Amino acid sequence: MKNTLIIVLIAVVVIGLGFGAYVYFSKNPIHITQAPSTDIIPSGISDQASTTPVGELPKGESVIGKSVEGRDIVAYQYGTGATEILFIGDIHGGYSWNTALVAYQAMDYLKTNPDSIPKNVTVTVIPVLNPDGLFAVVGTSTASFSQKNVSPSQATQVAGRFNANTVDLNRNFDCDWQASAKWQNKTVSGGSAAFSEPESQAIKNYIETKNPKAVVVWYSAAGGVYASSCHNGVLPETIILTDLYAKASGYSANGDFDFYETTGDIVNWLAKKEIPAISVLLTNHIDTEWTKNQAGIKAILSYYAE
Repeated sequence: MKNTLIIVLIAVVVIGLGFGAYVYFSKNPIHITQAPSTDIIPSGISDQASTTPVGELPKGESVIGKSVEGRDIVAYQYGTGATEILFIGDIHGGYSWNTALVAYQAMDYLKTNPDSIPKNVTVTVIPVLNPDGLFAVVGTSTASFSQKNVSPSQATQVAGRFNANTVDLNRNFDCDWQASAKWQNKTVSGGSAAFSEPESQAIKNYIETKNPKAVVVWYSAAGGVYASSCHNGVLPETIILTDLYAKASGYSANGDFDFYETTGDIVNWLAKKEIPAISVLLTNHIDTEWTKNQAGIKAILSYYAE
């Protein structure tokens, strides 16, 4: 009898609490919002497609355009002078991944050695002009990769030379442009027209807006410095830059790149626009040869110091 009474009392209390809760939450409803995702995006995947608006990055960085697959093409600036010197890496994506790394090494050097930049100079580095091609080979389009990330497949590395539209970006500029272009003994696409690709269009817009004093583009692999021209002779200042970089770095100095016919080349387009520009070809597809290139960079910056 005593146990039955206790059970009845407990039931009354529970019913009372339930009715009270019903009355309270009827007058004060709970609004449930979706919880934030806790999924962790693996390193190297987060840049698969970017929603960063052009130009919106921390001070000293700017998104100058997007790749075919939506990855950022970023320019990094060091110094505040009126004379801009531009360095470009990785136009050939994963096929020439070491040119991205030498550009990132240059950025580290400039960041930690600001006194190396003359007061009248701004140095701009665009380390990866072909982020889709780099991503295809190393799984990222940022600085967070090393040789161990590189796909061992030769076919994958060759495919990474091109952008996501299978266009050779260094055949997509307006100097002798052709839709059907050459790379060594292969026929490659130069695009549907000069500057048909978003990556080429991005650097075109940047150069025409900023009008840099000189441009250095890293490639691989031949081990030399090559002057630019587009049927108007080599600019006198281009000759000076070619000799300066070559002498400082130990690479050979060359009047032009004549291993095979090249059409739509970026440095030759720059020459057409009367902007001094040189191609620096690393010796192989693995090493950055940083000591050599650091010396070349220092020689260029010293030349433009007032």
